[in-house]
Amino acid sequence: MVKVLIKKLNPAVRLPEYKTNGASGMDLTAFIEKPICVKSKTSFLIPTGLSVAFSENYEIQIRPRSGLAVKNNITVLNTPGTIDSDYRGEIKVVIFNHGDSDFIINNGDRIAQMILSPVIKMDLEEVDDLPETIRGEGGFGSTGK
Repeated sequence: MVKVLIKKLNPAVRLPEYKTNGASGMDLTAFIEKPICVKSKTSFLIPTGLSVAFSENYEIQIRPRSGLAVKNNITVLNTPGTIDSDYRGEIKVVIFNHGDSDFIINNGDRIAQMILSPVIKMDLEEVDDLPETIRGEGGFGSTGK
């Protein structure tokens, strides 16, 4: 386990938790004063009332909840959203409604999940040419259907 410090920005905020022993993500809930209507084909930034601190060797990824996606066509727009280790502001989730109907979010609704993930930093080395491969520069379906 990795220690993550979490701060409630209001005493009424519910802390995230793992719902089962096998869960990789903790559900994030909306912390809002009144219901928010996410209109069809639009997005809305939903506050959670939480901020976090953790080691610079990690990031927190914000991902959609599969139940919301399947049942309501609701997703996290910038999937996965990234919370960097040096960010101390409120976690907010960009919810997008792919559906044809408006979607109402109420205070306390589970809107996304957060996953702690290791970060491996890159050491870039500029070169004039890259090693050859069979695929070469082919992309976007170049290897088949």
